[in-house]
Amino acid sequence: MRRRLLLSTLAVAIVAILLLGIPLAYATRKLIYEEAAQSLDREASSILGGVALNLDAREDPDESKIAAAYPGRSIVITLPDGRVVTAGPKPARGAELLTADGKAGGVHVRVSQPAAEVHDEALRQLLLIGSLAALGVAVTVGLAMFQARKLTLPLIDLAETADRLGSGNARPRRRRYGIAEVDRVAEVLDRSAVRIADLLAASREFASDASHQLRTPLTALSMRLEEMIEAAEYPDVVREEGVAALAQTERLVAVVEQLLARARHDRTGAAVAAPVDGVIAQQVEEWRPIFRRAGREITVTGEHDLVGMTNPEGLSQIIATLLDNSLVHGTGTVTISTKQGTASVVVEVGDQGAGIPPELEPRIFERSVSGGSGTGLGLYLARSLAVVDGGRLELISARPAVFGIFLRPAAEARLAAERVVIGPA
Repeated sequence: MRRRLLLSTLAVAIVAILLLGIPLAYATRKLIYEEAAQSLDREASSILGGVALNLDAREDPDESKIAAAYPGRSIVITLPDGRVVTAGPKPARGAELLTADGKAGGVHVRVSQPAAEVHDEALRQLLLIGSLAALGVAVTVGLAMFQARKLTLPLIDLAETADRLGSGNARPRRRRYGIAEVDRVAEVLDRSAVRIADLLAASREFASDASHQLRTPLTALSMRLEEMIEAAEYPDVVREEGVAALAQTERLVAVVEQLLARARHDRTGAAVAAPVDGVIAQQVEEWRPIFRRAGREITVTGEHDLVGMTNPEGLSQIIATLLDNSLVHGTGTVTISTKQGTASVVVEVGDQGAGIPPELEPRIFERSVSGGSGTGLGLYLARSLAVVDGGRLELISARPAVFGIFLRPAAEARLAAERVVIGPA
């Protein structure tokens, strides 16, 4: 491409120089010869006037003065009485001459100049024009090489960027080249790189989130199935445990749907007015056997019959995450308390352990931050689930660890819905 650009630019420049230079050279040569002829005519007229003045004064023309006044000219003056006066150098035999004649009052003047002098002057001008044309071609070649490099290097760079995107390296380069069209392509590639990076990050997050989020319900489901196997001789117990396992399975399906929504960047949420007591009771029922095996208990305190705006499956997952953290990192009895706040329904989950280390406290909800052997995803995902439904998850106390789930009250949601339906007053 660089060679084609160079050759095409050079061809255009040469054609333009030839179209301009040839007429200019022809016009310059013609102008030089015409100027020489006009100069000889003026000199002949001037000499003729001087001779007429001499004759009026009854004097003969002075050859030396005439030769000094018109150097390089061969001058022949024929007087009325037939005498011939010559001035200036005598032309060489056979030399080509440019001449001009003047006649007045019986006086004839002929002024001659060697044509070689005019030829030499015309040649000098033509050489000057040729030199300027050659200089123009050289400058054109330099500019063509510069432009070809300026155009081809960005294209090579963009090709490398596209190749990097195809190989999975989706880091935008944010490099611009000062060419509007090329910069536009670079901008589109950078935007594509950002989108590809987002898609890759979402895929990695989904795999990591799925592995973490599915671990808790699968563990509970496995334990329920173990209970069913151990109590197989009691049909009522088997039925009860089977119902609980079915509920765990449904919850597992809901978790998978939430993770798929996260992978699609679907953050609209599905909050409804849900009784908080039912969600807490279901989680306590699932986790109490696990805590009892560890020699610990779960207690529920606070106000009852509270209704908050939440996705029941999401709230179940948040409480399950907090209970799992308490089981792994905490000690003693885990307390779940509920209360009606001034602007939200609050569910607090805390234990009697040593709490969160001071260095982790400011970053406890960040991704991949963990105080033990965990993945560091649980609290990050739990807070994300709370935010999706318009709530929030906060650390109320670090030592001992107490987390608070703040839900929008159902009355606030109903009031907002009424305002949308009725419209402003």
